[in-house]
Amino acid sequence: MTYDLVLANGEIVFPDQGVRTGSIAMQDGKVAALLSKAESANAKEIIDCRDKWILPGLIDPHTHIGFGSNETDFQTESRSAAIGGVTSLMTFHRSNDLSASTGPWRERGEAQSMIDFGFHFGVTSKLHVETLPQTAREFGVTSVKVYLMYKGASGAAKGFTEIDDGLLFAALLQARKIPGGVVSVHCENVEVIPVFRDPLKEAGRNDLPVWDEQSPGFLEAENVFRVSYFGEKAECPVNIVHMSSAESLKIVRNLRKPGRAPIHVETCSHYLSLTSHSPIGFLGKVNPPLRSQQDVDALWEGIADGAITTVGSDHVPRKRETKGPDIWKASAGFPGLGTMLPILIHEGVHKRGLPIERIAAVTSANVARLYSIPDKGHIAVGMDADFVVVDPDREITVDPATQESFSDYSPYEGMTFKGSPVRTILRGKTLATEGVVDATARREPGGRYIQRNSGDMK
Repeated sequence: MTYDLVLANGEIVFPDQGVRTGSIAMQDGKVAALLSKAESANAKEIIDCRDKWILPGLIDPHTHIGFGSNETDFQTESRSAAIGGVTSLMTFHRSNDLSASTGPWRERGEAQSMIDFGFHFGVTSKLHVETLPQTAREFGVTSVKVYLMYKGASGAAKGFTEIDDGLLFAALLQARKIPGGVVSVHCENVEVIPVFRDPLKEAGRNDLPVWDEQSPGFLEAENVFRVSYFGEKAECPVNIVHMSSAESLKIVRNLRKPGRAPIHVETCSHYLSLTSHSPIGFLGKVNPPLRSQQDVDALWEGIADGAITTVGSDHVPRKRETKGPDIWKASAGFPGLGTMLPILIHEGVHKRGLPIERIAAVTSANVARLYSIPDKGHIAVGMDADFVVVDPDREITVDPATQESFSDYSPYEGMTFKGSPVRTILRGKTLATEGVVDATARREPGGRYIQRNSGDMK
């Protein structure tokens, strides 16, 4: 048999299982065969992957497409993703009427995206909760997000007037009816933040560390306890997204027990690599804030022992001009799609000695499992042929001009990371090679919408 493509003689990384030398044969966009190092195969194209890792293509579980340029973000940000080894992404979609807006937003993604994509629904009103079973079934969405940071006056400033603990609990009760349903929550006690923020502003503070001081880690941890406790009572899985503090993870460890609804944890690459004292100024403003080195180390322990389920980028592709004029007015969030994998390899594998299969688990297999994403996240016959080939010794220095994003800056600009993608493949077709987007993929984007579990509601 002549295959379409063979990745030959590489170190195949099986998430949380190990690494095995061999080759992967692809046909019609699927994995057709896994070959031992003693086996060979005929193919239209054979790529020598000797001394390189072959990982499942990353699935970024946490992005904000549309926060840069609503008209073109799917195009630009999918290119940035491809450079970084990301072959699928999940992005948060929210509007006043999800049933009316989701279809057109999906169509825009299908027209522009180079990589596959799916949605989490942002739940901000009682209407969203009431219509959730219907919209989840129609669009194949199994995951929603509740924004506890937008309660009260903070939410009203953004047009959200119905976010409270009652909305959270109602969302949990509805989500448990969805096959594979999970409720993700942004955990920060916004009602207490002014107690810290107002004196700091009056003192004239205008630096990156003050963002952590005005929303300290225990305000996240308090919300983590509440969400986890509500999840247990509602019998609904919860996911604490972008966890930033050691105390929050400790609470989850203490609350997990057999027989209760699962508590999943996501952290982000910036909470594993940057601190509130990193010399990046206002570029480092993000919610929740960057914390201490102690928090960074505790989160890495959570990656190592499996307490943390997934890692995302929390990618926000705004322009540099939005990161000022002071810390209080600067926009929160920053780009990260194209740099997530090199950061995790540099900080996790090279610096801390984690096995590469652990990194693969939190960036692919666990994401696919948590969000009911079919045919992705693992390396096995019949799965989508989504891969990233990584040179573990290749160093890159982050330059925003080469990231292909709508955003024109990076909190990592000028930093060098060891271990980076040299080829990204989606369903057997090359998207990018050594940081350069493939010309055919650029001209003919082939990203597809990820339709997830759409079975009958419980």
